[in-house]
Amino acid sequence: MFGTLLVRGLGFVYPFLPYHLNDLHLTTQTVSSILGVFGVGWLLGSILCGWFADRIGHRATLMAAMLLAVAALPLLAQAQDLPALFAATFVSGVVYDAPRPVFTAAIADSFPEDGIRASVNAWRHFAVNVGAAIAGTAGGVLAGPLGIRALIWANAAACLLFAVLVSRFVRPARREERSAPNERASGGSYRVLVRDKGLWLLLLASLCALTCAASLFSSLPMLMAADGLSAADYGWTQTANAAAVLIASPFINRWLSRQADGPTAMTGLFAASSVALGTSMGAAGFASSTSGYATAAALAVPGEIVVFVAAADILSRLSPPDARGLYAGIWGTTLAGAVIIAPALAGWSLTHGGDQLAAATTFTVGILGAALAWPLAAQVRRAHPTNITPH
Repeated sequence: MFGTLLVRGLGFVYPFLPYHLNDLHLTTQTVSSILGVFGVGWLLGSILCGWFADRIGHRATLMAAMLLAVAALPLLAQAQDLPALFAATFVSGVVYDAPRPVFTAAIADSFPEDGIRASVNAWRHFAVNVGAAIAGTAGGVLAGPLGIRALIWANAAACLLFAVLVSRFVRPARREERSAPNERASGGSYRVLVRDKGLWLLLLASLCALTCAASLFSSLPMLMAADGLSAADYGWTQTANAAAVLIASPFINRWLSRQADGPTAMTGLFAASSVALGTSMGAAGFASSTSGYATAAALAVPGEIVVFVAAADILSRLSPPDARGLYAGIWGTTLAGAVIIAPALAGWSLTHGGDQLAAATTFTVGILGAALAWPLAAQVRRAHPTNITPH
C-alpha cells in the first residue's frame, strides 16, 4: 500500500505528459501519437511484469522495473527531438504501471477469502486514487514555479526510493524461494489461458469500462487544454477526485467486501460501474470550466472504485494459482489499451465533432462494456462453476 501511494503520489509523468508535450509546441496529432506510444509501452510492460512475477518472483520484478524507471524518466524529461521522445515515452510506459500485476498476484496469493481479498483490493485502489490525486494536485501547484521537467525528475526519485525500500524490507515469499515454476505446469496454465473465453470477455468488457476511466487522466487534460485551461486547473479536478475518494471509499469498500462474499462473481456490479463511468466522464464533454470538469471527476469515483474491485474479483475466480501473475498482467493490458484508446478517441472527437462528440463516444463505450458483462457472467457460470459456489 505504501509503495503504491509513493509511486502514484509522485507519479507526475503520465497526468502531466500532455502538458509537457504541449510545452514542446507539438501538434495535437503528435501529442496523441506520443500518448498512444506510452499506452503501448504500458500494455507490453503489464504482460512482462505479470510473467516475470510468476517466473522470478514479486520482489525481483518490482526492483527491476523501478530501476528501469530511474533510467528512463530523466531521458523523457530532457528529450527534445521526436525519436528520443517516442523512445523515452515507450520505456516510461513499460514501467509506469509495473507494480499493479505484481500486487494483484501477491494479494491473490495472500488472501484466499473472497471478501477479504475484495477489501484489500479496494484499499489498494484507494491508495492508487489518493496517490494519483496527490500527483495531480501537487503537480498542478508545482508545475508553474518548478516546471514539468522537475516533476518528471521527482517521479524518477520516487521510483528509486521504492526500489531501495523493496530491496531492504520486502523478503521473498515462500513461493518465490522455491525453484522456477515447473515448465509443464506453466505451459498447461498458459494453454488454458488462451482457451479461457471468460478471460477474453473480461478483457473486452474491461477495455470499454476502463477507456471511460482512463479519460480522467488522458482525454480530460486534452479537453481542458482545448478550453484554454491550465495544468493548475487540471490539478483541481484531481483534488475533487481525491475528495470524493476519501469520502466514498470507506463506505463503498465495506459494501463491496460483503458483495464479494456472495455466491456469484461481481459481473452485475461491473456492468453498473461501466455505465456510471461512461455517464460521468461523458458529462465532461459538456463542461467548459474548472468546476464543471471537477464535478465530472468527482462523479466518476463510485464507478471507478467498483469497476476495479469487480474486475479483480472476477479475475481471481478465473486465474489458476500458478499463473496469477500472468493473468493479472494480461488483464492489466486493458488499462494500457484504454490509455491508448482514450486520448485517440478524444483527439478524433475534438477534431471531427468537438466536445459533444467526445461525450457521446465516451457514453457509448461505457454502455458497450456493460453489455459485454452479461455474456461474461454466463461464461463464468458455465466454465468455472467451482469458483462461484457459496462458501
